[in-house]
Amino acid sequence: MLVHKHLIVRAECLDPPLDPQYVEQWLKNVVELIGMKVCRGPISAYVDVAGNEGATGVVIIETSHIAIHVWDRRTPALVQLDVYTCGEFEPQKIFNALQEFDVQKLEYKYLDREHELIEIPL
Repeated sequence: MLVHKHLIVRAECLDPPLDPQYVEQWLKNVVELIGMKVCRGPISAYVDVAGNEGATGVVIIETSHIAIHVWDRRTPALVQLDVYTCGEFEPQKIFNALQEFDVQKLEYKYLDREHELIEIPL
């Protein structure tokens, strides 16, 4: 059955990913962890623009996408993550995967986008 689930995460971290290759491997691991399949990517880059420094990456999955953006020059660093799928997944697995970045504060919205934008309580 087709569903439309969207997890948006904002995490303040003490040990953010800095290396684009590390970000790509992390994205691959997350895709596997939530039981999805890679369609293309992941691809990543390090952005070195003043005020916007950090690693960024995206992977296209058969059911949509996962994108991560890191601002590593902040203290604590900021990690923004977007997981959108047309399949079911467990958000807690995403939260667990983020813990390797030494998360100090985590906020999220989990949405059902099937017919409206409805927040799903966890």
